[in-house]
Amino acid sequence: MQFTPTQKRAAAWTGIAALTVLALWSLGPVLTPFVVAGVLAYALTPLVDRLDHAGKGRLPRVLAVILVELLFILALLCVVLLIVPVVIKEVPLMREQLPQLLDRLHGTLSPWLAQFGIHISLDMASLRLQLVEYLNANWGEGLGSLWSSVKLGGSITLAIVGNAVLIPVALFYLLLDWKQVVARVLELVPPRARPAVDSFTDEADGVLGQYLHGQALVMVTMAVFYSAGLALFGLDLALPIGVFTGLAMFVPYVGFGLGLVLALVAGLLEFTPLKAVAMVGVVYGLGQVFESLFLTPRLVGERIGLHPLAVIFALLAFGQLLGFVGVLVALPASAVLLVAIRRMRASYLSSPLYNA
Repeated sequence: MQFTPTQKRAAAWTGIAALTVLALWSLGPVLTPFVVAGVLAYALTPLVDRLDHAGKGRLPRVLAVILVELLFILALLCVVLLIVPVVIKEVPLMREQLPQLLDRLHGTLSPWLAQFGIHISLDMASLRLQLVEYLNANWGEGLGSLWSSVKLGGSITLAIVGNAVLIPVALFYLLLDWKQVVARVLELVPPRARPAVDSFTDEADGVLGQYLHGQALVMVTMAVFYSAGLALFGLDLALPIGVFTGLAMFVPYVGFGLGLVLALVAGLLEFTPLKAVAMVGVVYGLGQVFESLFLTPRLVGERIGLHPLAVIFALLAFGQLLGFVGVLVALPASAVLLVAIRRMRASYLSSPLYNA
């Protein structure tokens, strides 16, 4: 059986794509900081270019890169530091109020379980006394155990610290040499294929730009929603928890989960268990429905041309294949794949094979 040159090229590119996917899957942990730095470099390069052009040559690009990266790190630290007032306030309260929390939990659950014929009787005074004595006696020992656990998990700690150092370094060099990196990659494209590749990259760049704008709108909207919802229930830490939850949603599921846990702990320490659970259920339940079924599909999915079901499938599929990095790059990668699928579909519909 003879293959045409077109079929041979298609088979070659398919093999290259398969090998690339296999390499990415095998080297996932090693490539994680570089993938994250690449995503950040793509998003921050336009800002560096604007500063570079605004300086009209008087501002070296390296200074523009340093300024943009410092501003990004500062913004990231501000988001992380939103948790600090929560931790500072909740940890001492948790130690002091845990016995009272047990009393309230027992007083709430006992009558409710009694309706179903389940009767529980706990010596709360004795349990509370033992708990206080344990916390006071084992506070230092607990910190020692925690430190031992950190040392035992030294490889994990080292990986986190390594990524924290490597990502900013990789981001700096990618921002500094982004145009050269892109140009060198495009040099590998045969001249006869350059017009088609340039057209594809321009369309993919436009789709990714729409994705970033849409995701930013989702984050800001949900930050306002969660802050307002928690404040309506009277939670003292509504603003930091709500803003953190919204902004951390850049990583799907992770930001939502962290915010939910913080809100639940804060609610249990401030309200009755029933009100705390009701607050989290109402605010985060409505927020998840609003964000998943309306906001993200409309502001992100429609902007990049993905159906709501495709958005959900992309998050699950990329997360299963590449873990945390997969969830992070799911929608941008899907946007690029969508451009490729559109072009393949248009080529197929206009081919003799379809019109035969």
